[in-house]
Amino acid sequence: MKAIIIEDEEPARDLLRKFIEPFSDIEVIGEYIDGFEGAKAINQLKPDIVFLDIQLPRLTGIEVLELLDHTPMIVFTTAYDEFAIKAFEKNAVDYLMKPFSKERFAQAIERVKSRLNAKQPQENGLQQLTENFTAGSHLSRIVVRTPKAMVVIPVEDILYLEAQDDYIMIHTTESRHLKKQTMKYFEERLNTEQFVRIHRSYIVNVSHISKLEPYSKDAYIAVLKNGAKLNVSSTGYKSLKDILSF
Repeated sequence: MKAIIIEDEEPARDLLRKFIEPFSDIEVIGEYIDGFEGAKAINQLKPDIVFLDIQLPRLTGIEVLELLDHTPMIVFTTAYDEFAIKAFEKNAVDYLMKPFSKERFAQAIERVKSRLNAKQPQENGLQQLTENFTAGSHLSRIVVRTPKAMVVIPVEDILYLEAQDDYIMIHTTESRHLKKQTMKYFEERLNTEQFVRIHRSYIVNVSHISKLEPYSKDAYIAVLKNGAKLNVSSTGYKSLKDILSF
C-alpha cells in the first residue's frame, strides 16, 4: 500500500513514521505540512491511504477532501472532541485521536486493509463527512478545484451563486468558478445575514445589491453594483425586505 502523511506537527509525523515502519506492506511516498500541497499530492500520486490532520495551514483536512479527484482511504489524525469524532464514525473513515497508541494505530491499519480488500467505496462516505462536519457553522471560504489550480474564495468576495444543473456557478468580484454542490448546501452554511436565497436559481450577497426593480406583479429584478441583474421571486423579495429593512 502506498501512503501519504499530511501533518504539520513534526512530532506527529515522526510518530506516524515510527508506527508505520513495522508494516512492510506500507510505503510512505510523501509527507506534507499544509493542505494545498497535500491535496495536490493525493491527486498526482494516487495513494491507497492518507494520514490526514484536521487542523492544517492554508486548508483544513476537511477542505482537502473537497479537492480530491482520487479517493484514498482516509485516516484522520485529530485532537477534535468527541462530538466531532461522531461525524467521522458515521462515514466509513477511521481516525486517530491525539495522542494515539501503537495499538490503536495498528487497529486503524487493519480496518483500512479490511476495507481495501472488500473494495468498499469511499466517495459517498467522504462527501457525507464534509457535509456533516460543516453543518451548523458558517462558511468563511469556499474551495474550488480548476484544471489549472486550487482556488480559495473568501465568502466576502462572492457576488452571487447560480444553480446550473448539478453544479453551482460562484460569481465573484473578479471571476467565476464552477463547483459540484447544491444550493441547499450553501443556503444552510452561508451567513443568512449576508447571503439570501432570492430565487430557486440564485443566492445573493446582499452587500452587492444596488437596487430592486419591479419586473411583474409578484417578481422583481435585483440589480447588483457590477450591473448584473438577477430574478427575485416573491418569497425572495420578502426575505430581502427582512434583511434590508425596507
